[in-house]
Amino acid sequence: MSSHAHVIGWGKYLPQRVLKNGELSELVDTSDEWIRTRTGIRERHLVEDGETTADMAVQAARQALEVAHFNPTQVELIIVATVTPDHLFPSTACLVQDMLGATRAAAFDLSAGCTGFIYGLSVAANMLLSGAYRSALVIGAETLSSITDWTDRATCVLFGDGAGAVVLQSGENEGGVLASSLGSDGSGGDLLWLPAGGSRIPTSQRTLDERLHFIQMKGREVFRFAVKVMHDATCEVLEKAGHALGDLTLLIPHQANQRIIEAAARSLDLSPEMVYSNVEWYGNTSAASIPIALSEAAEKGRIQTGDLVVCVGFGAGLTWGAAAIRWTRPQPMLAPLRRRIVRRLYYSLARIRSRFRRLIRWLSAFGIKDGLNGGRRSKE
Repeated sequence: MSSHAHVIGWGKYLPQRVLKNGELSELVDTSDEWIRTRTGIRERHLVEDGETTADMAVQAARQALEVAHFNPTQVELIIVATVTPDHLFPSTACLVQDMLGATRAAAFDLSAGCTGFIYGLSVAANMLLSGAYRSALVIGAETLSSITDWTDRATCVLFGDGAGAVVLQSGENEGGVLASSLGSDGSGGDLLWLPAGGSRIPTSQRTLDERLHFIQMKGREVFRFAVKVMHDATCEVLEKAGHALGDLTLLIPHQANQRIIEAAARSLDLSPEMVYSNVEWYGNTSAASIPIALSEAAEKGRIQTGDLVVCVGFGAGLTWGAAAIRWTRPQPMLAPLRRRIVRRLYYSLARIRSRFRRLIRWLSAFGIKDGLNGGRRSKE
């Protein structure tokens, strides 16, 4: 029988620190009214000092695993969609794998801008459909505050930090991720980009002085692009899934700007009740925005078993994508206290395991016998 990739768990994490519009007016020439009328955003969450993309990803992943009643050792694949990784390498996904104690999981990062989660969901679902894996953890996580120019009124009002995650599991029952549609147009790469820090424009004193390590965006062009591709991608993915727009239960768009969301809804002739929006409270969290919204919609009961949900986004690249999901997981029941305690204990043991493995590698560097060098003293 054919296999299907089902969403069986979901979770989100937002940092505790909240930055309201009124506070931004103390940094740049703006106001709460100016921001709300142009973006629909009232506030956004920002990381605390020392909090990273991996930290947020782990928190969202733990919640998703809890909903799925999954242990980390059952996860076979981890994909983290982000443009703000902890490091260029190792991948944030590998850090997440270690922090979760997902000892059986392959892990890698994926960069597709704000469309990253849709790309990651598509890749993971197709890997499950191929039979290569039976389960996957797909995470969108961003620390956009680290690449935001807080002196630029045009961009600093838009972005926030956060993470969202889903657990996928293969199964023979119908439903799950029915289809995906992905696209790109690199000719528009300079409409939304981070100029410096890569091999083309390496970090230098000049790039620091010219503030080239912050997000730069041509808002008007991005707006027009976004409305068109969200309409087209939604229609295309529904057609690929064998459905019409009238079959749609809920649209979950990338939370970039309320005006973009409303314009896309009008172009699709969808009522406001059929389009989920939380940009007012979180701002644009890039690759994290769709999984945060999906998780929140599920938590609030906006998605029920049998519903047809489309997630659609656009972002730097330029990229765009959509995924059609037949919701097959009923609202989760809270796991018994004993299971929750055991799972939390496992995460503590995962930290101990990680430190132990680091110690073994440190000892092996001095030629001390261990399984890594087969008991032979290092020649170095």
